Amino acid sequence: MSKNLNHIGIVASATLVSRVLGLGRDMLTTAVFGVGALNSAFVTAFTLPNLFRRLLGEGALTAALVPTLHEEMATKRREGAFALVSQVASWLLVVTVSLVALAMVGLGQAERLVALATDWGVSAETARRWLQGADLAAVLFPYMIFVCLAAAFSAALQTLDRFLEPALSPIWLNVSMISLLAGGAYLGWADDQAGAMRWLCAGVLIGGFLQMAVPAAALIREGWRPRLDLGAGEPLRGIVKLMVPTLFGSAIYLVNMAVSRLVGLSLNDAAASVLNLATRLMELPIGVFAVAVSTVVFPLISKHAAQGDHEKLAEAYRKGMRLILMINIPAAVGLAVLATPIVRLLFQRGAFDAEATRLMVPVLAVFALGLPFFSFVNLVLRAFYAQKDTATPVRAAFLSFLVNLALSFALMAPLSTVGLALAGNLAVVVQAWYLQVRLARKLPGLAFQHLAKDAAKVVAASAAMGLVVAGGWWAWRHLFAGGLLADAGGVAVMIGVGAGFYAGCIWLLRIEGREELATLLRRRLRGKAAAG
Repeated sequence: MSKNLNHIGIVASATLVSRVLGLGRDMLTTAVFGVGALNSAFVTAFTLPNLFRRLLGEGALTAALVPTLHEEMATKRREGAFALVSQVASWLLVVTVSLVALAMVGLGQAERLVALATDWGVSAETARRWLQGADLAAVLFPYMIFVCLAAAFSAALQTLDRFLEPALSPIWLNVSMISLLAGGAYLGWADDQAGAMRWLCAGVLIGGFLQMAVPAAALIREGWRPRLDLGAGEPLRGIVKLMVPTLFGSAIYLVNMAVSRLVGLSLNDAAASVLNLATRLMELPIGVFAVAVSTVVFPLISKHAAQGDHEKLAEAYRKGMRLILMINIPAAVGLAVLATPIVRLLFQRGAFDAEATRLMVPVLAVFALGLPFFSFVNLVLRAFYAQKDTATPVRAAFLSFLVNLALSFALMAPLSTVGLALAGNLAVVVQAWYLQVRLARKLPGLAFQHLAKDAAKVVAASAAMGLVVAGGWWAWRHLFAGGLLADAGGVAVMIGVGAGFYAGCIWLLRIEGREELATLLRRRLRGKAAAG
């Protein structure tokens, strides 16, 4: 497990940098655009191409490609694996270019479709927001080509035990968006919101190209030679066969997210922006640790599944899940308790005012409480993919879609944006329950009962930590006047107090896996000290 912990640390560190940069990007964009209609239109427009990154990079393509590449490496060595990478990349290029072309044609009809919707009773304000989103989507859709190719290259690198370049991939997007938006504003070329938005969109496209180019260059250094190959050998057909059920699930997920964004865009000017910002904050602990653990554990459990070693597969899965829960349950509690000062500290400047903070805090608190379930689903899906079961995740995705859709329409009127956040959370809870029940039926060694005792201890330690942090924040507010410095100092102190108290609790309760977590943290600290 030592080597795997090292890989987890590498991915977690790189992802932490990416998430921090992503947070900086959001701070900059909200300072420029606030949570108004233009920002909501951008968030909605970026949803579809950005979801392809998530679905292919962390879903269908990786799920099918990594096990198949392992098999090719075992039978035909690197030459066979690299030939398969070329075939996959070639077909991805053809398919994504075709999809982008079709999307452009469809988006070109947006004005006519919105006019028809207006005739059916859609308000003029909603129609305006939809048209803004369609215009921006036409600019952003080519991003999909780059990230789909990047997903293939990153999956190949993971098979070769190279995790750094795939983890660095989002960094290039964030750096590009920040540079162009800030640079355009500094040079005076983005003197209004419309001009600034053009620079932000350019940053997306340039960042997408870099996301593709960097892992491709790393793969070339490993010996891969890119070539156009539209052949369809047995390994490629096997990948397509594995991907087809997952793509149905992906389509459900795409429709689910697109409907959620459109519902938010239809609800009011701020809903889509607020939901996006709350999701980004929630994804910080997911991205830093849950995705890092899942990325490293997935090739490992895929190998054990291919060898038929269910005992080692279950052991690796339980260790990964235990680490995820030990981090994300206390992170969820802390994020919910400190939601108000965190939002003020990170976003309340420029066009993001106190009213925007008031709108976002309850949404963030709701999303935070769903954080452990999002993290749980991230790894449990990998357990199905490692066994080449892509049908069960499809059924789970469809169930989640139905729950989210029904609850969104039921809760949006009485609870507004908070209702949409609550609907999304409950849908993920149902998805997690469905997946875990079926996983335990397939492999009893992966049943949650093996983790229940430690999970209960983690929940107890996290709840106690939450009470300590809440009390500490109450005292801090009464001791120090409000303001940026007071919020920054209070958040820093409360995070330190909470982390120390929680660490003491998990040692006192003797939660299994605490030594591995401590080892991982020590390695990261030694790495930072050496770098300094």
